[in-house]
Amino acid sequence: MPAAPVFHGAVSQDVLSGVLRTVRLRGAVFYYVTGNGRWAAEAPPAQAIGAAVMPGSEHVFEYHALVSGHCWAGLVGDPPARLSAGDVVLFPKGDPHVVSSAPGMRAEPNLEWYYEAKVEQLPFSVAYEGAPGTEPPPTGADATLVCGFLGCDMRPFNPLIAALPRMLYLKSQDRGGWITQFMQQAVSESAAKRPGGEAMLARMSEMMFVDAVRRYVDSLPAGSTGWLAGLLDRSVGKALALLHERPAHAWTMDDLGREVGLSRSALHQRFVQLIGQPPMQYLTHWRMQLASGLLRETAASVAAVALDVGYDSEAAFARAFKRLVGVPPATWRREKRQQDAGSGVA
Repeated sequence: MPAAPVFHGAVSQDVLSGVLRTVRLRGAVFYYVTGNGRWAAEAPPAQAIGAAVMPGSEHVFEYHALVSGHCWAGLVGDPPARLSAGDVVLFPKGDPHVVSSAPGMRAEPNLEWYYEAKVEQLPFSVAYEGAPGTEPPPTGADATLVCGFLGCDMRPFNPLIAALPRMLYLKSQDRGGWITQFMQQAVSESAAKRPGGEAMLARMSEMMFVDAVRRYVDSLPAGSTGWLAGLLDRSVGKALALLHERPAHAWTMDDLGREVGLSRSALHQRFVQLIGQPPMQYLTHWRMQLASGLLRETAASVAAVALDVGYDSEAAFARAFKRLVGVPPATWRREKRQQDAGSGVA
């Protein structure tokens, strides 16, 4: 029987930060919601509206932060959670979900609204009193939420999103904390429309997501599996840190085992148990993710990119890239740059 993972309680911030950089995490505060009486808002699958709300992002998901009052939020078809002021709920897989004044309510999602809404400056407000409107109530609402989107790349390799639950619910920890201030600032910016407000709130929403991930990791019980659990494991976490720190190194299982302090067979077994794939396969995937960033964001030749990520042969790199991504590196670069130019993404 495989040995139980040993959790040492600290995530390698370098590994987590490195993944967040390479998958191009981007935030956007899109709107805030006020609800009065009996109301419900249902979000369609994020993949159906991603091109409208965050063009250029391969994967888009939504979050809701409750500024004041109470409401319910949950995946379509699942029991919802009751939100109190200061709570945040995220849907990392981009699943359809409902936010409402009471459990069990549904609403007709309006895909056209996301594509047809013409907004001069974000964020803007949406008021619900049964049906959606454009003006918040003059005397205050039963519930006020800041809602927005986060986007990232999924290909070639994004281990983080796969490791997160479909719904991530964070209870308020501190009513005077920075997340509460972020919520209040978002509502203020929606009214004031000050220059730079949209960019500032987008960065703050990215920070909120990182905080959410770290708090989720802190709550993982012993015996958990997956990439985030691997970061917590003493041996697997060290192996991941080494692979991320020196991806171009000519790693072998013997070398990695010596660095970690385990035999090659023991490390292989524990790595597969937690991560779901062998260390060398993980390294290949991570190298392709790094290569995708270099191809997309630099003018380096394919041969130079191959060397940078640990391949002596451009042909060997091109084969590995095509095997994982589906197209050769040069083709992928051209397609992504055309997409970026069309969406206005720098």
